[in-house]
Formats: sequence, structure tokens, C-alpha cells
Amino acid sequence: MTEPEILDKLTRILRDLLADDSIVLTMETEREDVPNWDSFNYLNFIVAAEIEFGVKFKTGEVESFEHVGAIVGRIKEM
Repeated sequence: MTEPEILDKLTRILRDLLADDSIVLTMETEREDVPNWDSFNYLNFIVAAEIEFGVKFKTGEVESFEHVGAIVGRIKEM
């Protein structure tokens, strides 16, 4: 799966979680860049991504992701 394909799926997940079709994630997007993407929604996003991609992140990884590109890169590695 390519980075753009992963990014597209992550965008759709976040749009569904936040009920906001205007969200457009980029590799540089940080949680602070998206209204209402608080810590609770972040955890829901991570769980949804794990289910969508069939991966399991370690707690330390989840805490260390600084931007969406880091999540995309880790999914691609798995």
C-alpha cells in the first residue's frame, strides 16, 4: 500500500470520527491542526486505524507520533 493510499484511509477514518468531511490530512498534519482532535478522539483514531490496517501499535509509538506522516510511515513498515 502506498503512502497516499494510507493517508486517504486515515483521512476517511478521522472524517468519520469527527463528523467533518472538510478534514484533509497531510503528512505534516499534527493533532493541533485539526479542530476537535483531542486526546480522546486521537485514541479512537488510533484504534480505528489499527482495525482498518490490521496492525497493533505499541503504547510508546502512539505517544510518540508527532504528525500524521509518522503514523503513515509506521503502518507502511508493518
